Amino acid sequence: MPVRQDQIDGGARRAVFSPVDNRARVDTVVRRLGDAIELGLLADGEQLPGESELAGQLGVSTVTLREALMALRQRGLLITRRGRGGGSFVSLPELPAEERLRTRLRGWSTEELRDLGDHWAALSGAAARLAVQRTEPEDLSQLRRTADELIRAEGAAACCRLYGRFHVELAAAAQSARLTREQLALQGEVGALLCLVLADDSCREEVADRQRGLISAVQDGDHATAGTLAERCVREPVARLVAVRLAL
Repeated sequence: MPVRQDQIDGGARRAVFSPVDNRARVDTVVRRLGDAIELGLLADGEQLPGESELAGQLGVSTVTLREALMALRQRGLLITRRGRGGGSFVSLPELPAEERLRTRLRGWSTEELRDLGDHWAALSGAAARLAVQRTEPEDLSQLRRTADELIRAEGAAACCRLYGRFHVELAAAAQSARLTREQLALQGEVGALLCLVLADDSCREEVADRQRGLISAVQDGDHATAGTLAERCVREPVARLVAVRLAL
């Protein structure tokens, strides 16, 4: 049965609050929530659920959750307010300094970047083909909205968040919780580095054009075109990132 719009809109957010892996749970919770904040899936100023409720949703103990929330506060991604109406609130990060990103990029070899691009493209291509099968044409408004926002976005940080969000929402439209979680993890691993290439207007326009073409292909039921465009939406920005790495 095709997914309805309310399911698409909520699919990415549901993945944020689904149970985490049993291994390295504190790090996993930090990564999951941190990626969601970086992508804007959790809005600036949004209040997280209470500790007991959030721990239950993520399938971890309150002690584990508190350690993770402390780490997120230290990274500046959360603030805590005491007293009535208090709790943990999202604090949207500023754009990382370009030199900091370049330093982080130096930790990647070109072979590692290309390998990651292949993996990412395969995931996005699979999500696009599944979305063709599982999504009604009228249920694509969230993806359209994100693609349109990318064109109007100001600053590399906003572009990166919208670029990453599009791929997470595409996986959610495919009704695959695992693909959605994989996309979230990839954003945390490499997403911020794309600030180094998405700041370029020509790159951003190319990506937005392909995103719109991808949405049209999904709407038209064109599996091959949808998958190919989803893969190109990843491969070409990553190829630019490899070029930046080679120039360092």
